[in-house]
Order: sequence, then C-alpha cells, then structure tokens
Amino acid sequence: MAKGTETGLGDMKGNVEFYPVLQSYYQTELTEAGCDEAGRGCYAGPVFAAAVVLPPDFRHPLLNDSKQLKAAQREMLRPVIESAAITWAVAQVSNTEIDQVDILKASYKAMHLSIDQLKPAPGLLLIDGNRFIRYKEIPHHCIVKGDAIYASIAAASILAKTHRDEYMQQLHLEFPEYRWDKNKGYGTADHRAAIEQHGLCRHHRRSFNIVPKQLKLLYPR
Repeated sequence: MAKGTETGLGDMKGNVEFYPVLQSYYQTELTEAGCDEAGRGCYAGPVFAAAVVLPPDFRHPLLNDSKQLKAAQREMLRPVIESAAITWAVAQVSNTEIDQVDILKASYKAMHLSIDQLKPAPGLLLIDGNRFIRYKEIPHHCIVKGDAIYASIAAASILAKTHRDEYMQQLHLEFPEYRWDKNKGYGTADHRAAIEQHGLCRHHRRSFNIVPKQLKLLYPR
C-alpha cells in the first residue's frame, strides 16, 4: 500500500476528515513488530513502550501516530488493536531508573522489556526514531516518524500512550495537585506552577532539572 494514501470519514454534519492509510509492512519475509515509546519528555512518571505484531491484512481508517489522534480516538483504538494483534505487550521503566541511567537508555529498556513478552518472537523490529540498542539477535530498522508510516508502529504508539495515560490517571489520585489527569506529567504551565508551589514528589524525574536549584524539595512525598 503506497505511503500517502488517504481515506475520508464523514461526521454527523457531513464534514469529511481525511486520515492516512498506513503501510502494512516494511517487508514480507519476516514477521514484523512495531515498537514505540510514550512519555520520554515528561517531568514525572515512568516511560512506557509497546511492541505490536499486526496481521498483514489489518486495516483501520483511524489508525495513525497517537499524537495525531484525539484521546477518545486512541481509547477507541486500544481494544481494537489489542484484540486484532497477533501478539502485543506494554512495559515501563520507572522515574527512579530514568534518573539512574538517563531517559534515552530507559526508553530502550522499556522497548526491550515489551519485546521480551512477544510470543511468538518477531523476526524484525520496526523502531520509531533514529536510534536503538540492538535487541538480542533480532534485526531492526529505525524509521524517523515511523508511527505515521507503518501500521504496527502506529499501533505501538497508541498502546504505549493509552497505557501510560491510564497509569498517570492513577497517580493523579495520589497527588491531585499536579493535575496529572490532564497533563499526564508533561511540563505544562499548570504542572510547572504546581511544582513551584508544592515542590517535587517521589514520582518526579529529578535528573531533568525541572525547577530552580533554590527551590526547596519536599521529602518524603
């Protein structure tokens, strides 16, 4: 299927929105798993990653890079992907480990942990982005903006994002002052203002140098 193909969906008012029809595979000899992460740039919470093997004939008109979708669309697609996938998995690496090893290595580890769970194991990995640490003996291809090109990477981006959002909703119940139910841990204005007022809690990534050094940190939280 050619890159750039589009499909149109009409709403109740007759307006038509066009969505890309993503490529189903990079090659046809090996089983492919798409891999992506969510939450790499957040101030708080774990980084999540997902790995997904889709059937070659899987199609959905809304499937796209998770960042291009509304929250309701991602939530609608999550059970569709999980039900249709040959195999899928989601994994996370904590903010504590992120601070120990750095966010890039933590993102790779989260991807590796998700790939660990795939059964059967894929023959090829399609990685969103331009860098990756090789996983065992499985070959991989890094594809910049791959979540807007290949269906399996887009599916992984949606699972990583929705599972992480759900996790941050739970953390919000513990620390509602940071509004993680809305900002999901990203450095939004309301999140930064809450940090200035309340300091950091145990879920924040301290290696990110989020606040001025003179701000007193509140321990334990």
